[in-house]
Amino acid sequence: MNLSTVSAKFTSTLRSEQVAGKMGVWLGVSFTVAFVTGLFSHFVQHPPAWLLWPSRPVNLYRVTQGLHVVGGIATVPLLLAKLWAVYPKLWQWPPFRSAGHAVERLCVLLLVAGALFQLVTGTLNIAYVYPWPFGFLQAHYWTAYIVYGALLIHVANEWAKVRRNLWTRVESPERRRLLFTVAAACGLTALVTAGEAVTPLARLAVLAPRDPRVGPQGVPVNRSAAAAGVVPDAGYRLLVTGVRTPLSLGYADLLRLPQHTVRLPIACVEGWSVECEWTGVRLRDLLLSAGASPDAFVVVESLERVGGYRSSEVRPPHWSDPLTLLALRINGETLSADHGFPVRLIAPNRPGVQQTKWVKEVKVT
Repeated sequence: MNLSTVSAKFTSTLRSEQVAGKMGVWLGVSFTVAFVTGLFSHFVQHPPAWLLWPSRPVNLYRVTQGLHVVGGIATVPLLLAKLWAVYPKLWQWPPFRSAGHAVERLCVLLLVAGALFQLVTGTLNIAYVYPWPFGFLQAHYWTAYIVYGALLIHVANEWAKVRRNLWTRVESPERRRLLFTVAAACGLTALVTAGEAVTPLARLAVLAPRDPRVGPQGVPVNRSAAAAGVVPDAGYRLLVTGVRTPLSLGYADLLRLPQHTVRLPIACVEGWSVECEWTGVRLRDLLLSAGASPDAFVVVESLERVGGYRSSEVRPPHWSDPLTLLALRINGETLSADHGFPVRLIAPNRPGVQQTKWVKEVKVT
């Protein structure tokens, strides 16, 4: 095949520098939102020692992670349209004209390959499908830096075109219809996905892998008690350790303590979320009564024996928040085993994987 003549075979009049430029700007905005919200999610789950995330606003993580996932899915038709718009350039011959041009083309390759990798693996992740041998979280995290770095270099190289096309009206009606169709496809994709995070839209969420209304006690779960190997024990004791007055409390003891009811969301890293009513003991009250220091770090450990999230760290902004509970009830009912019976953690502005279920010990470090 003579590659020098291949690009001439792409003759659609819908393609133009202006169309590709406008799609590129939209992609730049979408990638920026995904990068920022993805970093937020990562550092909420894996904060450096000096960083104290706030516990308010209550729904901050729910909003940012919902935006990350729904926005990512809605980007799929836009990315495909952008690749179609610039596809002939992939067949340019010679592939590069100088060392600088070679670096530019390499950045484009990293951008395209990385973007496809992020969208494909991210979509499979929210569907809980993992047909690869590597860890999703680390791969997704580090690839994000590669993609966004390549994007910044690409924008710098194409800045003159970006400025020229950003506010210029597309004169061709056919090209305007193309852009409208792409925008509509993105909007429709978002609409039929957002219901997993926006409950009023749940009936429209035909592409969402989770319905926030379906699950034990009407709330989804990612990990059941059976999968975690947790069996409720009549001799259950909750331990509070690392404090001046260590505590050992049975389930009946917890029920006799002052009970508080709050409304907080479960916001999963895969994008689904649902707000519930929780009733239980304030973690702050329990820790302070046992003599914990107000600036102490706390680790909540689960009865689950294995798993990356069998324990979670709760830093002062969260454990001192009056909304943070060791919950015993959900929506007026005793917690089911799948929702963490006998006791689970619930706190504002935290991902669901850190709302530890089947709590056996609260350890002050």
